Amino acid sequence: MGSQVQIEIDEEEFFIDLLFYNTILYCYCVVEIKATKFKPAHAGQLNFYLSAVDSKIKGPKDNPSIGILLCKSRNKIVAEYSLRNVEKPIGVSEYTLTKAIPENFKSTLPSIEEIEEELSHIEESKS
Repeated sequence: MGSQVQIEIDEEEFFIDLLFYNTILYCYCVVEIKATKFKPAHAGQLNFYLSAVDSKIKGPKDNPSIGILLCKSRNKIVAEYSLRNVEKPIGVSEYTLTKAIPENFKSTLPSIEEIEEELSHIEESKS
């Protein structure tokens, strides 16, 4: 559906990192990407986005939305405690930037260092 998808709640704007629609499950999938270690507040933010999508975008024939939170790293127990009483389906995973880029793509894609630099700037601007 898009990246940085704007959703307005009570005259405030929020931006979902990635929003997909799963045509097999008939539901929206909200993906949040964090350039830092998992924090419990990230689960709250994703839960908020899921509620907003279900309220504002989801149709009557759609299934409830699911959430995926991708973080630079995570503590499995902290993530488990953060999600224990959340009723919406949310998964937390670490992402890995790999140096194994096919030769024919190397000139068209940013380097791992450039991606990490950009992610750190994004996270700094959100603080």
